[in-house]
Amino acid sequence: MRDVWQLPLRILSSLYLLCTWSAGAGAASPPQAELHLRRAAAPDTTRLCSDWAHKIPTVTVAACMAADLQAAPQRTVQGRSIYTRDVTSPDARVRVLVVGAMHGDELSSSALALQWIAQAQDTGSNVQWRFIPMLNPDGVFAKPSRRTNANGVDLNRNFPTPNWKREAAYYWEQRTRRDPRRWPGPQPLSEPESRYLNAQMRAFKPHLIVSIHAPYGLLDYDGPSTPPPKLGRLYLDQVGIFPGSLGNFGGIQEGMPVVTIELPSATHAPGEAETRQMWIDLLRWIAQHIKV
Repeated sequence: MRDVWQLPLRILSSLYLLCTWSAGAGAASPPQAELHLRRAAAPDTTRLCSDWAHKIPTVTVAACMAADLQAAPQRTVQGRSIYTRDVTSPDARVRVLVVGAMHGDELSSSALALQWIAQAQDTGSNVQWRFIPMLNPDGVFAKPSRRTNANGVDLNRNFPTPNWKREAAYYWEQRTRRDPRRWPGPQPLSEPESRYLNAQMRAFKPHLIVSIHAPYGLLDYDGPSTPPPKLGRLYLDQVGIFPGSLGNFGGIQEGMPVVTIELPSATHAPGEAETRQMWIDLLRWIAQHIKV
């Protein structure tokens, strides 16, 4: 028999809406399953999961719905919701913030963040996780997907690092030759997406930030403590800091260690075995080096 999740997306969506309607009409179902359907069937979340699965090869509607993403009140330039998920345990002491798709054309980064939500749900640890799997949905869902947000700003150059006005402008004009994909914006935190992430850093107070990017196939690190030597097949290769970057702002200025993952492909996330090995390596490093 054909696996249900191999059905075409339009059939899946129809089946899902039918199940939701039936539950609302009084059809019998286990209480826990009914609760899950009602939480996951918010129209915006259903639409997000359908669009996400259509856009990114390694994302499925099932995995997206199982992540139980919640819309934050803040909106992007184009009015899209930014979705988050907290996963915690009674013994959680370490707070870790995971960010994907800061650059909208690095599709695999959001897929890995989504896969790690499932790992966090299944793995006991002393970590309180906050996931923002898609910080820049306007960039992700642009046609074609683009690095910048809808204002044309590179969000990873828009954080308030020291001497931002002078250094960010100089780097953009002299080092990138005014590359429009790397415009830092008119001022630091000019964008709703970067302001939202900054607010999360202030409110959540993470002991560690994991920022997922692509496609350079390496591991970068900024901040105090000893950097992880590897996560899965990605090995440490510190590339330096940039004006307005999250690593510079969080790791150097604010003292929040920032692990930057550069996946080898911008379109395809690692396979299941590699995803799990990266997760295991991250948990091991956190246990050894992130002290609270």
